[in-house]
Amino acid sequence: MFLQETKAFAVPRRNVMTLMLSSFIFSQVGFHDSSLAQPSIGFREYIDTFDGYTFKYPQNWIQVRGAGADIFFRDPFVLDENISVEVSSPSSSKYKSVEDLGPPQKAGEKVLKQYLTEFMSTRLGVRRESNILSTSSRVADDGKIYYQVEINIKSYANNNELAVMPQERIVRLEWNRRYLSVLGVENNRLYELRLQTPENVFLEEENDLRQVMDSFRVVKVAA
Repeated sequence: MFLQETKAFAVPRRNVMTLMLSSFIFSQVGFHDSSLAQPSIGFREYIDTFDGYTFKYPQNWIQVRGAGADIFFRDPFVLDENISVEVSSPSSSKYKSVEDLGPPQKAGEKVLKQYLTEFMSTRLGVRRESNILSTSSRVADDGKIYYQVEINIKSYANNNELAVMPQERIVRLEWNRRYLSVLGVENNRLYELRLQTPENVFLEEENDLRQVMDSFRVVKVAA
């Protein structure tokens, strides 16, 4: 149950952001015990009047600066649960609608490919399993079309990748995460809201996380 809603305004920045689907690596190490997930106590609204987007996030999450995204918040208790926004460069993108990406399924394939590129590992014995769980399109109350993509990625690794005998290389699950993306277009730019959460935490917090997804809006900015 959410008790209150407050607002947090973005500080305008004049740096040119890199392409939205640029390499950005979320934390590879985190806690996976869903008992660490904390009940939400409300939402804050993040408003970026310079780049042109807004969304709500759990008010107990903290902002992490220098994380590589346009904005980045994470759960202080579940360290590999976070939210970020990526925005394409205004000088190199000429998007008119999110439909420029193709249908939702095709956009989902691009999002998955980007995640796998970001999580590429040079360690021996690492294997990733991934699935696109769902893709969809919706028209929000601002009249704009948004795509939503849900992905599951599991990471497996050998406990002793240098072992000579195969039976000594035991494969174990490193992490199992849900990735939720919302894509929108405004100001000729592509915006992506990204949510990352362990699968077991997602099952507990699904309603909250879907409210965050549904709150994402892209906004026209002054020329």
